[in-house]
Amino acid sequence: MQLTGSHVLNAPVSRLWTMLMDADTLAQVVPAVSRLEKTAENEYLAIAELKLGPVSGSFSGNLSLSDIRENEGYKLHVKQTSKIGNADAVVAISLKSLSDTQTEVSFDGDAKLSGLLARTGQRVISGVANTLTKQFFSNLEQALEQQPA
Repeated sequence: MQLTGSHVLNAPVSRLWTMLMDADTLAQVVPAVSRLEKTAENEYLAIAELKLGPVSGSFSGNLSLSDIRENEGYKLHVKQTSKIGNADAVVAISLKSLSDTQTEVSFDGDAKLSGLLARTGQRVISGVANTLTKQFFSNLEQALEQQPA
C-alpha cells in the first residue's frame, strides 16, 4: 500500500522538526498510536489500535527513525504485529521551508500488510490510508496550537 501526502503548516521548519523528533508529540499526532516507549536512541516500542473497515485490532511493535537530517526529514520505520495480521511500513518524512512562518510537511512510503489485514481489500485499505493521512495533519495542526511557540 502506497502512502503519500503533503500539507502546508503555519509554523517554521525548526518548530515542526522539534515536534516531530519528540516521542510524546509523535504519540499524539500519529493516528492509531496510543503509546510510544523509548527503548534506545531513535527507537520506540509502539502500541496502536487500528480499525480497517470491518477489521480492527491492537498492534504492538517497533517504531524507529533513521536517515535523520536535521530540519529536513527522516525515515520512519514501523513494524507492528497483531492477531489480525502484520504491518511493516517505511515512510520518508520531509520538511520544506516555504517562508519564516510556513513549512510543507510531506511523506512518501510503502506499507506491506499480511494476514487478515492484507485480505481486507485494497479499496478499503486505501480509504483508511487517506483518512489516517488527514488525521495525521489535523493532529499536527492541533499540537501546534496547543504547544507554545
